[in-house]
Amino acid sequence: MPEALIPVQLLWVNLMTDGPPATALSFNPPDVDIMMKPPRKAKEALISGWLFFRYMAIGIYVGAATVGANAWWFMFYENGPKVSYYQLTHHMQCTTDPTSFVGVDCHIFSDLHPMTMALSVLVTIEMFNALNSLSENQSLFVMPPWRNPSLITAIIASFIMHFIILYFQITNTIFRITPLNWDEWMTVLYFSFPVIILDEILKFVSRNIAEPPHPTPQAKAKSD
Repeated sequence: MPEALIPVQLLWVNLMTDGPPATALSFNPPDVDIMMKPPRKAKEALISGWLFFRYMAIGIYVGAATVGANAWWFMFYENGPKVSYYQLTHHMQCTTDPTSFVGVDCHIFSDLHPMTMALSVLVTIEMFNALNSLSENQSLFVMPPWRNPSLITAIIASFIMHFIILYFQITNTIFRITPLNWDEWMTVLYFSFPVIILDEILKFVSRNIAEPPHPTPQAKAKSD
């Protein structure tokens, strides 16, 4: 498939969109059930098997959504080329195998829109993941975003920076991206928002099945 992201775009995600939200998360309030949890054992692993699975599940979805947004523009977008999966995965043969690319302009595989879609999905998912990180196991309904105003400010600032590089010509050239229209932005949200739902499901399993909190003696005494 054509490149979904290039190094300078990944650097942008790591430095600019990850930086402010990650810093703001240090101001998170304590979990509502923190006093229900016993102290962590000295030899207990920092990342349990279940937590590792959660990270893997979220990471796989992030990768699939980023590449999927790129492929969507080529294959399904109403204003896109609507190429087949074979044509997309064999795009480098476009000029040498014209019989398999009848009616396809080979230059379309260099279009900047699908790369911009992939970058915007990755940025948006990172912002949603920051919201998921307000609490390790508590739902956003219990720990809503406004419990950490710094995080809301950081997310807004990150989106503003992304819009700046997206809608100014000089930064378009540097990052090899192009402005997106309304339909493309709606698709970015469609690809990005499920990470919230996925993490809510994983948190529910954590709270009730995988790692349910066990009241400490002090918490039991206080409730009595």
